[in-house]
Amino acid sequence: MSKSSSKSIDHAAPVLKALVIHPVRPLRGQAALEARDPNARLEEAVGLAVALDLDVVEALIAPLRVVTPATLFGKGKVEEFAAICEVEHIDVAVFDDQLTPIQQRNLEKALEVKVVDRTGLILEIFARRARTREGRLQVELARLEYERSRLVRTWTHLERQRGGTGSTGGPGETQIEIDRRLIAGTIVKLKKELDEVRRTRTLHRSARKKVPYPTVALVGYTNAGKSTLFNRLTEAEVLAKDMLFATLDPTLRTVKLPDGRPAIMSDTVGFISDLPHELVEAFRATLEEVQEADVVLHVRDVANPDSEAQARDVETVLSELGVTLDEGKTVVEVWNKVDLLSEDDRDIVEGQARRNDASAVSAVTGEGCEALLRRIAGLIDDSPPVEVSLAAQDGQALAWIYRNGRVLSRYDGPGGEVTLVARLDAQALGRFERQFPGAQVSAAVQSL
Repeated sequence: MSKSSSKSIDHAAPVLKALVIHPVRPLRGQAALEARDPNARLEEAVGLAVALDLDVVEALIAPLRVVTPATLFGKGKVEEFAAICEVEHIDVAVFDDQLTPIQQRNLEKALEVKVVDRTGLILEIFARRARTREGRLQVELARLEYERSRLVRTWTHLERQRGGTGSTGGPGETQIEIDRRLIAGTIVKLKKELDEVRRTRTLHRSARKKVPYPTVALVGYTNAGKSTLFNRLTEAEVLAKDMLFATLDPTLRTVKLPDGRPAIMSDTVGFISDLPHELVEAFRATLEEVQEADVVLHVRDVANPDSEAQARDVETVLSELGVTLDEGKTVVEVWNKVDLLSEDDRDIVEGQARRNDASAVSAVTGEGCEALLRRIAGLIDDSPPVEVSLAAQDGQALAWIYRNGRVLSRYDGPGGEVTLVARLDAQALGRFERQFPGAQVSAAVQSL
């Protein structure tokens, strides 16, 4: 008996068997140079499926030379997928790409299994993980925006139920119009509720500003270790799993800086490549914590070979939301998971971190975390700026200031000497003067 194409993913039912397919589209020029590694992308897609408790029986990379409008892939490839589904008793075929409604419907007919694209998969995960009222509202809004574009599938179902002929003006078309009106009305209602949530969050942020505590926001690719780092720095117990999208709703905690001052730290939703547009818009309110932060920690998984591409994806999504990781905002790149590197790779990465003004840490072992907290303290310190004069050979002292303080201005002399105006908290300044007694330190003439 053929599998029903109308069944949905039921998480209460026995584990469903899944086939995961990553289509590799033809790319040219700069897009080809910046393309994600197909193996890493396939591994990520498998992780998304596993996050929904699907049993991934087979996963494959499928080159896509020419896009077929009706089924994405050509007839031969679709028949190959259908054979796998039949032999392996597949229940769900996951396409790591964005399918059109027509493609999704036709693939379900051809494969005789439930077909889910990347957007649908991520939406399912978000719906399952959201815990707060705001998170649930955001996910529901994104789901409705997604479903509104796919009502053609409902139309086909109604034609089968009511004997429609597919011609315009039939009962199916009337039902689609009704569904669209209902969805549109619900979307308007959800947006109003989210506006109210935003107003409440704005009031809460205003109240925090009056305390006043500086704020630190963590951003990063999903599964980069943000929640583990958050727990390490704040000594909290936020859910931290080796799982994509383990954290969805923003979590706020107080962190105690090395000099005893408190700061508020926010752990936000993780990013992912090709994040569905519906979710980018829906999670705008959540990421307002990033826009309002005094310091942003961009957490990267340096043990992942796709770390550079993941960093670009994070910056792309933030840019869509109007948040730019540039000199206008204090951003620290935190290179996490150094404990997973080999000794040789670790030496290389730590050297690169120093040259790129990044902080290399292991959220699991705690290595580098105390230094990171000292750096945060220096970045948000309101102590008077100091002027530091360094000789050409004082490269270590120069790097130390960049790692532990906030450089406000810099002058490079003709002989290689450097004069900096920087902010350092009292403890950091004391350590600097003890460690580099040859440096000339004085109160800055101008306050920047």
